Amino acid sequence: MAGFKTHITTSSLLGVGYAGVGLYLGMPIESALIAGGLCSVGGMLPDIDSDSGIPFRESMSFAAAIVPILLLDRFRQLGLNSEQIVLASGGLYLLVRFGLARMLAKYTVHRGMFHSLPAAAIFAGLVFLLCGCSNLQVRYFKAGGVLLGVMSHLVLDEIYAVEWSRGRWRFKKSFGTAIKLWGPNWWANVSTYGKLIVVVLMILGEPVVMQRYGQLSPVVVRREAWSGQTAGDDDPHAAASEDAAEQPTDAPKTPQVDHTIYDTARRIWRSLRE
Repeated sequence: MAGFKTHITTSSLLGVGYAGVGLYLGMPIESALIAGGLCSVGGMLPDIDSDSGIPFRESMSFAAAIVPILLLDRFRQLGLNSEQIVLASGGLYLLVRFGLARMLAKYTVHRGMFHSLPAAAIFAGLVFLLCGCSNLQVRYFKAGGVLLGVMSHLVLDEIYAVEWSRGRWRFKKSFGTAIKLWGPNWWANVSTYGKLIVVVLMILGEPVVMQRYGQLSPVVVRREAWSGQTAGDDDPHAAASEDAAEQPTDAPKTPQVDHTIYDTARRIWRSLRE
């Protein structure tokens, strides 16, 4: 398989080119540079399932530092002040650097499902979720940078699994273990695809995604769908308005309905601050 230097060099060169493409397409320079950097780091991500060594150590250190930075927009959306953001960032750093790192070292095996196509999609989806800016194109571009970096790692591993020996090409035992849809461990397969489904649902529940593609996402369930309305109702919103008009003025107000997980997070945070 390819070594750490080969992976990081390849993904870094791809990151430079990716950032250049972003600038050519009119992407903000800071967003293009961040996307290029994420592409570079993406070249190390599949090797976080190796519980020791440079790739694991460097990947976890960088993730612990970059995750709080990517979450700054999320912190502001929750209404955190500067001191609370510092405390939350420090807690996240410790959680990723030591908690997540220890868990990965204990429960993962090298060349497992982290070397797979669904894992590459999970990495890209997580970056999309972490980048909380309102510009969808910028978020797509950053997620694409990570996906490109991860795919460069997988492709290099497959290329290095083929060698010229004794006058003919020979496939190593590791051939086919990087670019795969599933592995031999059924629980690892179920866990990986379960995480992928969760990430996809969270992306579909993003407010900016719903605003862009409409509020018909399967994640967004309106209260009226659960209020026992009959299928023959032509205008449920009008019916709800009539019911509200018939209520006495001193009746308690209907509690606000959370349409996304971020609405729920904001409501919980406001209740804790009161």
